[in-house]
Amino acid sequence: MGAFLLDRYDRRRAPRLLLLVFASGLALTGLTAAALSLVVGQRITDTAVIAVASADKSLSQNFVTQNISAADMAPDTPQARVDAIQEQLAALVASNAGLLRVKVHAPDGTILFSDLPSLRGKVFSVDDELGDALRGQASSRLTQEFGTEEQDLKAAGATSAVEEYLPIKGADNKVEAVFEVYRDAGPVLAAIGDAQRAVILIVAIATAILSILLYVVFRAAQSRLDNQTEQLVEASKRDALTGLLNHGSVVAVLSEQVEAARNAGTGAVGVALVDVDNFKLLNDTYSHGAGDFTLLEVSRLLRAELSQASVLGRFGPDEFLVVAPPDCAHDLEPAIERLRERLAELSLEFGRYERLPVTVSAGVAYFPEHGEAVTELLSQATVALVGAKASGGNGVEVAGQPVDERLVSERSSFDVLQGLVIAVDNKDRYTKRHSDDVARYALFLAERIDLDPELLPTLHLAGLLHDVGKIGIPDTILRKPGPLTPEEYDVVKQHVALGDMIVRDLPNIELVRGGVRHHHERWDGHGYLDRLIGEEIPVIARILAIGDAFSAMTTTRPYRKALSVEEALRRLTDAAGSQLDPTLALAFVEGIETAPDAPLPGQQVRPLPPLILTPPKIKPIRQVA
Repeated sequence: MGAFLLDRYDRRRAPRLLLLVFASGLALTGLTAAALSLVVGQRITDTAVIAVASADKSLSQNFVTQNISAADMAPDTPQARVDAIQEQLAALVASNAGLLRVKVHAPDGTILFSDLPSLRGKVFSVDDELGDALRGQASSRLTQEFGTEEQDLKAAGATSAVEEYLPIKGADNKVEAVFEVYRDAGPVLAAIGDAQRAVILIVAIATAILSILLYVVFRAAQSRLDNQTEQLVEASKRDALTGLLNHGSVVAVLSEQVEAARNAGTGAVGVALVDVDNFKLLNDTYSHGAGDFTLLEVSRLLRAELSQASVLGRFGPDEFLVVAPPDCAHDLEPAIERLRERLAELSLEFGRYERLPVTVSAGVAYFPEHGEAVTELLSQATVALVGAKASGGNGVEVAGQPVDERLVSERSSFDVLQGLVIAVDNKDRYTKRHSDDVARYALFLAERIDLDPELLPTLHLAGLLHDVGKIGIPDTILRKPGPLTPEEYDVVKQHVALGDMIVRDLPNIELVRGGVRHHHERWDGHGYLDRLIGEEIPVIARILAIGDAFSAMTTTRPYRKALSVEEALRRLTDAAGSQLDPTLALAFVEGIETAPDAPLPGQQVRPLPPLILTPPKIKPIRQVA
């Protein structure tokens, strides 16, 4: 829910934020352009005024040098001389484009000469600029205000002027006069306007380009933010290791599917809890890296076998939840069976250890058959999963599925021996399958050596019960997916003694006891527990030892994948005379290789023959060349 609200918040806020940034950027660019235009205009104005003043200063200095002497500055200068100078000033104004007016002030501010003769002798107020010039400091300014003495200029169409006050100094560097010059500012202002327009145009073009770039950048940023938000929201729904939907997300999908099916009123929704068998033992034995790799492989194969419409999520540390909508719910159980077949072909190998098998157990439930609510469906699937794992895993159970009819039949006619067989089955399915195979191989070998037929039911029973003591071995040892420690192996060795204790009180069961207790004795005397040697080992135990070894090698165990029949027979041959009775071992190998009815791994076991509790006389074993 938090991720959903964050998603909505980001999607609502992000566009507004980017739009605000974009608008702020454009506004700032516009303000910058206006300020730049003003600054540039002012700088150009100042520069132009200074340049004009500098030129006019030289002009005035030359004029004074050529046309006015010190005597001309006296108040009593003859009128003729005054008129001549003023005519020269008028000619100067006429001959210089843009020059509007020239006035020559005496040190007291009186106008001595002007291109406008009527101004001679007048004294106007000494303003700051004139005062600065009289003190030797030239000044100039751009003005659009004309005094009363320049109204004729305004009437002539002048709107602005550069007003200049240029001091004229004598040989002693004393100000002898001040030239006041009015120059038409139109060209200057036109140049300033052109410059400002150019600045504005350049800034406008730059602003347009910047706007396009900002638009592109912000669009890309928005797109990236949207993608990152989607990725964050999606990541919050996913398991970090497998990339599948996590617990909460897959349960939410299940809720949606159940609600949709309920509203539609037709179709079933399938739910399967798939658990990796012995996962904790795998982690503890080979580290979490091995466990993670196993989870990835199982999730990959499971996804490949499920229908496209099915939804797969990681439900727990070693559990996956499959949600099958109505259009593919019928394929849920077949898909899990296909997964188990694919896993049978999969081998894991970590370092120098044996190739390990991977198996899963699954509990399946359907809406509305097994529950109307999501919690009820998950509970039913969990109960079914517990049942599937009860006998060592690698099983599939559907919620409410009837108990296996064979077990019902066996329990209905329950007796002690059948109860022991069922106890082995309930403890560990592998042990039960292994015991069935050992009994089958033992019967095959017994027929090859012409063992007394009356002994066959007892041999069969001994095969079924030879590992009954394993019901007392802890699961952490019995199902460990790796080599046992010496201490753990010592615990496993005790299963023959425990099995002997379990069956010893049954009536007339001595032959079975011999097989149960001594099937791990070795021909060379290095077996356990009693270290019997050669023919000291009961014949039933020697027969069972061969069937036990062949079954162990050709059956997938938690710690090792099954070997091929050829490899197992080669190893049996190598063990003849050391671990195994050589006569019996070679007879078994020859029989498996040549007999048309030879029992091979995976075949069904024969029905249990009638039990004969009275020990029969054992015939001699036929020698095998």
